[in-house]
Amino acid sequence: MFSIHPMNPPVILIIEDDDLQFEIYEEALAKYKLVRVKNGSEALARIPRQPPDVLILDHVLAEGELGLDFLPGFKDLLPHVPVIIVSGALEVRQQMAALQGPRRAHYCLPKPVDVHALRRTVETALQECGETEVVRQFEALERSRRVDAQELFSRSTDRLTRQNHVVERLGKASERPNISALAREFRVARRTIIRDLQELIRHGRLPPEVYPEWENPPPEDQA
Repeated sequence: MFSIHPMNPPVILIIEDDDLQFEIYEEALAKYKLVRVKNGSEALARIPRQPPDVLILDHVLAEGELGLDFLPGFKDLLPHVPVIIVSGALEVRQQMAALQGPRRAHYCLPKPVDVHALRRTVETALQECGETEVVRQFEALERSRRVDAQELFSRSTDRLTRQNHVVERLGKASERPNISALAREFRVARRTIIRDLQELIRHGRLPPEVYPEWENPPPEDQA
């Protein structure tokens, strides 16, 4: 989480060609360090020299440029920096497109901008996006991997337990196993029992005559 310190405030790059609109930003976001450019080309040139903590992007810019055309380039340079689009020139479908995909903006606010909503959005972006978002995604991935590992371990344990019971059962039987009955007993699919028999025969725990089709099971058993 960012600490807003007057000696070292977060940097907000504002891409806006309208002077009156920028005055609104100056008043609403006075506690941050604001850097202004008037079009996307100028922003692309400036970002490597002074990467911002937040980027505010208008759509209709100077020199006939359109802000959304530059969004992929901004995300290439600033993959983890939150982008806030502030524009009154976007249709709903354009807004939705801008907020989706790997090179997306984080927020989209309409013009005329509500200064209270703008302040809240910037504050949220600084606290929840950027490096904080990356760490949160990494932690979620690690949790997912742990869950997957636990599930895999559980499945492996269930399989070994089931196979041990199958060996005990068939070692005492004089007839070929009833695969459907075993599947019902262990509450698994027939193909799972067939795979168990094949594996047990390959490992020498059961003789091949227990399941003669173990190398080439009939088509109905493969389903």
